[in-house]
Amino acid sequence: MFWQDKTVMITGASSGIGRGLAGELSKRGAKVGLIARRAAALTELVREIETANGKALALPADVMDAESLSAAATKLRSAFGPIDVLIANAGVGATVDGAELKGSTVAGVINVNVLGAANSVEAVVPEMVKRGSGHLVVISSLAAYRGLPKSAAYCASKAAVSAFFESLRLDLKPRGIDVTIIHPGFIKTPLTAGRQAQMPFLMELEDAVAKIISAIEKRKKSYAFPWQLASIVRAGMIMPNFMYDWISRRNSFRE
Repeated sequence: MFWQDKTVMITGASSGIGRGLAGELSKRGAKVGLIARRAAALTELVREIETANGKALALPADVMDAESLSAAATKLRSAFGPIDVLIANAGVGATVDGAELKGSTVAGVINVNVLGAANSVEAVVPEMVKRGSGHLVVISSLAAYRGLPKSAAYCASKAAVSAFFESLRLDLKPRGIDVTIIHPGFIKTPLTAGRQAQMPFLMELEDAVAKIISAIEKRKKSYAFPWQLASIVRAGMIMPNFMYDWISRRNSFRE
């Protein structure tokens, strides 16, 4: 009954993890507001959810546009009531060798993954603070823990967003607002489709969605999965640099 009649705003809802979460949460009784740039994809998802007797609202918006996000949040409140949970999921990746890196590429990734999440928070937090309740969730990545080959922009953005939400947790918990940072490994989504490199412990989307929902329900501060890959990544955090470099150069996952 955790999700019954809760209003949930999900960014990046048109595909991948966001779409999976929207469908499953609506089955559990949540009223979902779907944020993405692709209006047609959102309309299709709303139709699917309503066909299954769920409640959903398409809210086409760009997470880099703070005003459009604020307007979307206002529209969601008008339709379904106060926003109980924000799931900041919108994200992009970039696979670029460091020798070919351009500042514009880094800026594009940072703008969506970090500033987009910040704009999403801005759209919901003031009202949550007034109510003294709410829950912020961000979909980060295991890539946040250490740098990976050909992933400078992506790793930097995920490290930044994890630290950003950790700071928010410290500020907002005394005001009744929970914060959960999700660090997934490799999941079968459009973001991982077509990669040639091996992706260890690659998970089905449905399994990943179930784990994310469970972590939110338990109000975990941070949750990393799958446990096998998360354990390897945590070991990498305490490895000497020479050892980490030797292993990482031989195992590029972003090809």
